[in-house]
Amino acid sequence: MKLVYAAALLVSGAVMARPAPLVSIPTHDAFFDQIKQHCGKAYEGKVTVDNQGPSAFSEARLVMHVRRCNEQELQIPFHVGQNASRTWIITKTGSGLSLKHDHRHKDGSDDESTMYGGHTVDAGYNNVQSFPADQYSKELFARRGIPQSIGNTWQMYIYDERFTYRLVREGREFRVDFDLTKPVQAPKAPWGYQD
Repeated sequence: MKLVYAAALLVSGAVMARPAPLVSIPTHDAFFDQIKQHCGKAYEGKVTVDNQGPSAFSEARLVMHVRRCNEQELQIPFHVGQNASRTWIITKTGSGLSLKHDHRHKDGSDDESTMYGGHTVDAGYNNVQSFPADQYSKELFARRGIPQSIGNTWQMYIYDERFTYRLVREGREFRVDFDLTKPVQAPKAPWGYQD
């Protein structure tokens, strides 16, 4: 009996040690794949909502570049004029989609506020996903003295003619719309990355 129990434990341990298959749902896959179709292309955008503006975003040329894509991750630099510090990273996690903001200095080193973002908490839609701030981000915002950002939710919309990046929280809305009908020349690699 003890031998059978020990064998069962070994088998169950072996099963648990195997990496879990990456599970996804159709709405997450559809959203991810629609952005992935634009891999290698860049698009110009403009601020369409900023209830605390105008800001540097209002005056600068805004370009998103769907730069690197694989089955699990999309890297999308967001250039604000000459500032190439921002890259959005969308990752399939097995329990949904994660959005992270990779912020770098010009020398490629990490900004103090980097890798903040959120994770989907529901199925969302083929064209729209929401990313409420995750625990790492909430702690980072509290540490950095910007507790108002703890309530952040980032949203992305992808339609045939438009891609939208949107930030909302109580009392704050910021939105940039990119025209997907007119690709522009891809910018150089964002800070901290290489071509």
